[in-house]
Amino acid sequence: MTNHRWFEQSGDELDDHEYPDDDYDNDDDQPDTVACPECGAEIYEDAVRCPACGQYVTPGAGSLWAGRSLWWILLGLAGIAAVVWVLLAAMP
Repeated sequence: MTNHRWFEQSGDELDDHEYPDDDYDNDDDQPDTVACPECGAEIYEDAVRCPACGQYVTPGAGSLWAGRSLWWILLGLAGIAAVVWVLLAAMP
């Protein structure tokens, strides 16, 4: 009878240090998940699309003003007002 395991030799066993398991044993190693803003399904934090509903997930797309301080908003509005004033003053 032919031995089909001729390529395996004694001392050729896999070493755990050479090939570590990719299991997620610790909670720190598990990938983070968030709720899909459209359907609420749990998706990976770095997902581009939700596998449940198919909607694209754009991080931080909630509101243009979200996370901005009042100082930055007022500075932006003052800048827009200054540009409009200069353009109106340049008209004949």
